[in-house]
Amino acid sequence: MSVRRVMGNEVEYGIAVQGQPLANPMVASSQVVNAYASATVRARRARWDFEEESPLRDARGFDMSRQVADPTQLTDEDLGFANVILTNGARLYVDHAHPEYSSPEVTTPLDAVLWDKAGELVMLDASRRAGQLPGGAPIVLYKNNTDNKGASYGAHENYLMRRSTPFGDIVRHLTPFFVSRPVVCGAGRVGIGQDGRGHGFQLSQRADFFEVEVGLETTLKRPIINTRDEPHADPEKYRRLHVIIGDANLAEISTYLKVGTTSLVLAMIEDRFMTTDLTVEGPVAGLRAISHDTTLQHKVRLTDGRELTAIQLQLEYLDLARKYVEDRYGADADAQTVDVLARWESVLDRLERDPMSLSRELDWVAKLQLLEQYRQRDGLDWDDAKLQAIDLQYADIRPEKGLYHRLVAAGRIERLLTDAAVEAAMHDPPEDTRAYFRGRCLEKYAEHVAAASWDSVIFDLPGRESLQRVPTIDPLRGSRAHVGELLDRSDTAEALFTALTR
Repeated sequence: MSVRRVMGNEVEYGIAVQGQPLANPMVASSQVVNAYASATVRARRARWDFEEESPLRDARGFDMSRQVADPTQLTDEDLGFANVILTNGARLYVDHAHPEYSSPEVTTPLDAVLWDKAGELVMLDASRRAGQLPGGAPIVLYKNNTDNKGASYGAHENYLMRRSTPFGDIVRHLTPFFVSRPVVCGAGRVGIGQDGRGHGFQLSQRADFFEVEVGLETTLKRPIINTRDEPHADPEKYRRLHVIIGDANLAEISTYLKVGTTSLVLAMIEDRFMTTDLTVEGPVAGLRAISHDTTLQHKVRLTDGRELTAIQLQLEYLDLARKYVEDRYGADADAQTVDVLARWESVLDRLERDPMSLSRELDWVAKLQLLEQYRQRDGLDWDDAKLQAIDLQYADIRPEKGLYHRLVAAGRIERLLTDAAVEAAMHDPPEDTRAYFRGRCLEKYAEHVAAASWDSVIFDLPGRESLQRVPTIDPLRGSRAHVGELLDRSDTAEALFTALTR
């Protein structure tokens, strides 16, 4: 494989009700999701199908008992929170105290960026509609990962992998990569420690919230490698690697490199190409130390005795990835794989020479440059509350208020996508995965779709006593190539179902 694989993003957004600091975030999040659903769902509102979910299944070969699981882990329970499935194949719902957008399944890093950015527009539209409700107050959403009061919320990545890949190999080879990855895709944060009381700036919003190397939890004792074994696909063929260690990125190149480089490393692990042992001693402490060091000079100790900076560790992976692509693909490597390798090399080279030269490409650098400008202009120390306010304003998704968006408008951030493409992706699904079938069914037969999930669409058809489930267990079937012509010619859900089951 190359950078191409089935992947997707999930982002929980920070939420605030203007003028109401004590507002219930779950109520406000429900207002956001319901407002968008009311405005965009023209007919029956399909429920999320929880039947095939198994959040307590552990990749190490056991199921955690529901009695000992933290309630936040029971994501297979319908708690009555707002939940809607979008025509672009995504899921918009309330995850406890936050509105969350889970992107549709895609197969390339650039598409991962596209449908992630579409999620920002969905959330912007939703929050504006919620704020216009009678008696309502303006609701502001932030694409960040912490309230700087001790709470963190996730930006998760999902990658489909071969089930035959030993999980021990994943842990061994992926942990050092994740420990060093913040130098490339950290979102930047004012404050050190979970509550942000320590003075300073760090590369990652999430690093201080990780406490163990491997585990099933996502909100307590957060692990560098999450072991949830919930493939949403044929479990005999696939596992879904649930990555919880990433930051919520706004810069398109940060997201592109985050998912592109990770996909390449996973390909090397699957193909048993990772012959070099890069195991880090004390990876949790190493992750935090790397995040806290904006000079990028901190060195972690490897079990083979070497001491490397995060950049040097990333260069080890880059060198292996270049050899891997040359060995497996040669001149036939696809364009995005070639581009990810070139950008990865360029970014690491410039991080070594002059990190601030990447202010147009990487979130943490763009944010740090902005903060330093304020610090120099106003003589601010890192403990000044104004800097935390600027950090938060960077993540504000409103184009007229968010500092990231102002940088984009000023031409100070490099982009990979056009506004038109992102706007289209708010409504249109990817064409090369099962998200196409899910999204088109919701768009065309909304009144007859009773429920849906990642691996099924359930119809309520006239004249049938029971609901009819259409499994979508293969993520690469249900694409436009497979069902586009069938969907085009099927005027009703019943006609579609009859054709599918004939």
